[in-house]
Amino acid sequence: MKKHMLQLVFTMVFLLAMVPVSAQNYATHAVKEGETLKSISQQYRVTPYSILQANKEIKSASDVKENTILIIPLNGKPVETKTETKEEQEEEEVKPIRFIRHRVRRKETLFGLTQKYNITEDQLKRYNTKLYSETLERRMVLQIPVFPEVDPDEEKELDFETYTVQPKETRWSIAHKYGISVDSLLVLNPELDKNTNYLAAGEELKLPRPKGDSLKEQKVELFTSYTVPPKMTLYSLGREYGIPTDSIVRLNPEIMKEGGLKEGMVVRLPKKKNIEGEVNTENFIFYEVKPKQNIFRITQNLKITRDELFRLNPALENGLKAGMVLKLPKEKAEELEVKNALVLDKINLVDSINVENRPKLVFMLPFRLDKVNVADTEKAEALIKNRRDIALSLGFYTGAMVALDSIKKLGVSVDVKTYDTQLDQTKVKEILFRENLTGVDAIIGPLAAGPLDEAAVQASAKNIPVIAPIASDSKLSHANVFYSVPRDVVLRDKMLSHMEKIHKGENVIIIADSTHQVAHDSILRKFPAAQIAKVIDNKSLHLDEFLIKLSEDKENWVFLETDQPNMVSSVTSILNSANTASMVDSEETKKIKVRMFTTSYNDAFDDEAVSRTHLSNLRFTFSSFYRASKNDAFTRAYMKKYNGNLPDRYAVRGFDITMDILLKLAYKKNLFETSKYIGLTEYAGNGFDYFNDWTSGYFNRACYIMQYDNLTLKEVKLKNDVKSNL
Repeated sequence: MKKHMLQLVFTMVFLLAMVPVSAQNYATHAVKEGETLKSISQQYRVTPYSILQANKEIKSASDVKENTILIIPLNGKPVETKTETKEEQEEEEVKPIRFIRHRVRRKETLFGLTQKYNITEDQLKRYNTKLYSETLERRMVLQIPVFPEVDPDEEKELDFETYTVQPKETRWSIAHKYGISVDSLLVLNPELDKNTNYLAAGEELKLPRPKGDSLKEQKVELFTSYTVPPKMTLYSLGREYGIPTDSIVRLNPEIMKEGGLKEGMVVRLPKKKNIEGEVNTENFIFYEVKPKQNIFRITQNLKITRDELFRLNPALENGLKAGMVLKLPKEKAEELEVKNALVLDKINLVDSINVENRPKLVFMLPFRLDKVNVADTEKAEALIKNRRDIALSLGFYTGAMVALDSIKKLGVSVDVKTYDTQLDQTKVKEILFRENLTGVDAIIGPLAAGPLDEAAVQASAKNIPVIAPIASDSKLSHANVFYSVPRDVVLRDKMLSHMEKIHKGENVIIIADSTHQVAHDSILRKFPAAQIAKVIDNKSLHLDEFLIKLSEDKENWVFLETDQPNMVSSVTSILNSANTASMVDSEETKKIKVRMFTTSYNDAFDDEAVSRTHLSNLRFTFSSFYRASKNDAFTRAYMKKYNGNLPDRYAVRGFDITMDILLKLAYKKNLFETSKYIGLTEYAGNGFDYFNDWTSGYFNRACYIMQYDNLTLKEVKLKNDVKSNL
């Protein structure tokens, strides 16, 4: 079996390596009045199926309408009388790019499924071998192959142009500009990485020429006459009208006959489009239309009026098609779930799992079995209690085991291997050298920076994602690492953005020691009128000077930025005393109001020396990647599995990270691919919303605003917060 798997991997690598070398052969065709899918396929000597495969936005022959631009795959071979057997033989050469899960409903038939998914019965059975011997039954789970759009051989330059990617453009914005689907863009440019959405400014793409490049293919009213002024060049004219210079020449052959563009020459050009600025991520977000969607449902989901949607996307006048890329106003990003400028559809991971997927996980954690003497129970317990790395690893792993139990109940089988890294980079290197990582879908761990870097480098060679349980960054760049803890800047920005929204003129005071200058400067940029409290030796306040800064008329907002437990204890005590003090004037008694915040929450605020009563009185508020786990299904399952013991935050984190990875791998067995379409996910105590920073890795942006209220830590519900898609 292992030998077979190795052969399969080498075969796939060989085929992938050959893909960029194969030349591509396409044509574009503007549908004329009276033409049909069948007549066009006969004209180009290809099958109707191959045209549909190359134009995913065209779902059936009825979608082929006048002025529709089609991509035609050419193979240079005459197409003789077509039979179903011939088409099936052609289709067998095409491998599926992914699978979708289908649960059989009552009265469904094999023929009905082939029509629904545009595949043959042979293809359906080939990837569901049980159908060769079993009849189709209700609730049977099938994997439906999704095939690439085309697999052409050569390039036909006259039908395409080279496009240079501009700054802030994305695959979606370019697809929208050219009126094609993102899938069609990938077919035309097979060298693009399928695991990311990255496009570099200056990168060159092959794209179909825009409408208006051929007089024979377009209506007269799409053109305008233009008289060439003095000193006008082809380049300047093409730039003004937004079309390539060779397109102008093709529309006006007399330019070549006259030896170039001449003053006074009357040329025909496509009418200028009324575009609101450049179409890129700076002024628009994008949405890819899914199969079976209609205009009403899209306007409801995207929170936009029909008129506004049609104004921004005039192509909708010709009908809504799956695969179309729609542009939306940038301000809609605040109301919708947007990732990399693409509006995400809600995906229920639990209902979207494919039981045919069998994730293969590797855990690498420092259990320190080299240090723990299990024969001496007393010493072993003391070591576990005093060593944070062991306590964290054991707690994390107990939560992960509950996640494995949970995914098993959903019908997903998981292959798991666990290794003790002993907190040693050399040990990690030894493990990875010894073990075969072929087929591994994800590695969870290690914890420490050195071992994590080692695992990331080794896994990168086999395109395996590595999930960092507690790290938020690395000194090295690892494109395959998912950092599950948000960066400090993400937590700080979340806090300050929230504070800015609720600020109503309160008196802001900043208390920051010398090690938190970044936080100090960030707060001051948001609140330029803030007062700065003097800190003595990074330990205490200059009390008299500080008390003068407290306002008697306004509520006081005090930011405390430090990682010194003694300073947290001292400041909270001072603020609590001020909060209970009263100021008497000639008319009434005024109570000083003080609230405390931080943008740099750390262990100092949880120290035993810090009074929880004081924090509650001050309604202490901070940003955190962790929220207290509720008495939910996970807690009950944990207590049942571990003899009534409550999970600590490490166990909660172990469950959340493992469950998140397993559900995503059960949905699509490629974490890099899944991360492009899955937005925020939330579990018992942690949320995950990974942003791909291309060369540096995937960084979690999910965090919460937490506040003490009546001695209880509660999550602050924010306006326009995106709900979980679980």
